[in-house]
Amino acid sequence: MQKLRVFIADDERPAREFLKSLLGEIGGCDIIGEADNGSDAVEMIKTIKPDLAILDLQMPAMSGLEVVRQLRKTQMPLFAFATAFDEYAVQAFEMNAVDYLLKPVEKQRLAETLKRAADRLESDDWRTAEAAKIRNAARDYNEAAANKPLSRIPVKVRDEIILLPTADIACIEADGELLHIATAENRKFTINYRLKDLEARLDADTFIRLSRGALVNVNMIDAISPLPGGTYAVSLANGRELASSRLQSRVLRERLLKL
Repeated sequence: MQKLRVFIADDERPAREFLKSLLGEIGGCDIIGEADNGSDAVEMIKTIKPDLAILDLQMPAMSGLEVVRQLRKTQMPLFAFATAFDEYAVQAFEMNAVDYLLKPVEKQRLAETLKRAADRLESDDWRTAEAAKIRNAARDYNEAAANKPLSRIPVKVRDEIILLPTADIACIEADGELLHIATAENRKFTINYRLKDLEARLDADTFIRLSRGALVNVNMIDAISPLPGGTYAVSLANGRELASSRLQSRVLRERLLKL
């Protein structure tokens, strides 16, 4: 059987390298190109014509779905969308039979995606079918996600994925490519996502940024203590204490410390 020609687009290099490693272990495919942004992805897909494009859903400037919109039906490969978490995308993709990969991507799940892609390519009119699926999924996703903050975050616990209510989260701290989440009961979880992107998906009335690397749930704040230099120590219900940056201390004063 002819090898599947695969293209990858993700703005984070570690995510691309991880995918390439998994694809190499699975075999049966050739990685013919990669891009770190949506604009380059569009041009490369037009040029190299892959069988399957695995796109990060949440790329800056141009999302994975927006990449698809830039292509004519005759230029479209099969698509699989990778997302760290996005309950509306998952619902839309499942309803319309569009393939997706939940980050961190698992080898078995990726192998299933490759098999489905190979099977679909055998259909005479696969481009028309796939274009319709993605068009409908994009419509459903946009309608569901419009102006709605995340209410749950999928987090992996051993071999299971649990849906963590955002109301239970006390704080979120960045550590390189990872985010460490702590709940009111001090349960701890780690996800692979960027803090600024998660902040944009959360309820702005509930979560406030303390520094470049930390968000807190205002409902979990027990006390705020002034520190030298106009900053604050913020004590949370789970016993943790975080310091605010000078810039974010001004935001903290305006939002929480004025009647």
